[in-house]
Amino acid sequence: MGKAKKRSLALGVKNKISNITRESAITRIVENIEEKTEAIELITLFGVSAEELLEAGASYEDVVSFGRILK
Repeated sequence: MGKAKKRSLALGVKNKISNITRESAITRIVENIEEKTEAIELITLFGVSAEELLEAGASYEDVVSFGRILK
């Protein structure tokens, strides 16, 4: 993990997380997909793709709702 990403995580996304891996970020996105702002922040921070979210168990409709944010 790079220095900038560590600093961003140190600040915390709404001060909820201090250290998170890519896999746990994807899991957290799928679990909290209804809270769009937190999901969008994690998607842009880690550069998550639509395929990764679908493999993690997100529904197709939810993934499509993010539109151009996903790669």
